[in-house]
Amino acid sequence: MGRVSTVDIPFSLTPRTVGILAAVVTVAIWTSFIVIARAAALRNMTPFDIAYARIIGASAILLPWGWWIVRQERLSGWLGISPYPLKMTALAGVFGGLGYALLAYGGFVFAPATHASVLLPGSLPLWTTLIAMWLLHDKPSRTRAIGLACILVGDLLVGGSSLLHAFDGGEVWKGDLLFMCGALCWSFYSVLVRRHALPAVKATIAITCFAAATYLPVYTVLLLTGLAGSQLAVAPWGEIVFNTLFQGVGSVVISGITFTKMVQHFGPVRSTMITALVPGLSALGAVLFLNEPMHWNLLAGLALVTLGITFGVRSSTKPTVLSAQAAKMPP
Repeated sequence: MGRVSTVDIPFSLTPRTVGILAAVVTVAIWTSFIVIARAAALRNMTPFDIAYARIIGASAILLPWGWWIVRQERLSGWLGISPYPLKMTALAGVFGGLGYALLAYGGFVFAPATHASVLLPGSLPLWTTLIAMWLLHDKPSRTRAIGLACILVGDLLVGGSSLLHAFDGGEVWKGDLLFMCGALCWSFYSVLVRRHALPAVKATIAITCFAAATYLPVYTVLLLTGLAGSQLAVAPWGEIVFNTLFQGVGSVVISGITFTKMVQHFGPVRSTMITALVPGLSALGAVLFLNEPMHWNLLAGLALVTLGITFGVRSSTKPTVLSAQAAKMPP
């Protein structure tokens, strides 16, 4: 009787390969988000239009997923879709969903993507540490404090320069302020996730559920009545579909899953070090694809922010502020 041989699956991937692919996809999406959002803001869609497309794209996948989870686990979630009650869903949705998205997209109207490269990802560790000190009574180490000081100086080099030009009629400072406020919103959401130990997928579903139940119907009414000031009626369909897929499916759903996979393989510390590539890569993309200038203060701020993120994370031997799933930088 002959020996039965097993059939090898030609495309099976090792855990290391999966981790590397997840890291590449995550960094690529986060980097592209800054460049693409700025390009969209300069073309045919308002920040409210882009947020509308983002929520529709994410809802198409996450709302059915949430409905399935609620029924499988017999949860008493909000509207039978969110895994959490109304209060938790609203908190996550306001700060991690609508607040972050609207502020970030609004910032791209006034400020270039090179500024967002520094202020959006660069401000997250700073705000998160301050909020965690307040809510979680977390005390950063001396080394982490040095890294945060580098980030603060880097942010001031970028935001301070635009603020000086405000008296000359410049509006870049408005975008910088919106970026900082957007990062503040996401940092508050991150600490909220850590405090209540919310799993990444369920928290993302809750964010999308709240946005779909509040923002979508209100903005749809404003669109139908002509009060929204929207550009969707004149924007090319290809551009609308692309932003729906990239901003919603890519930035919200895919990057959330790939980041979790990356953390599972590399751990939270090494994963955060990998995401320190985002500021530099997105700034380079803004220069190459959007023809944005790179002034000395941007280069210095970019270097300090990247150094601060890497320096602060390397000093960590345990996740004192955030859990692996809560520490992610959002696109």
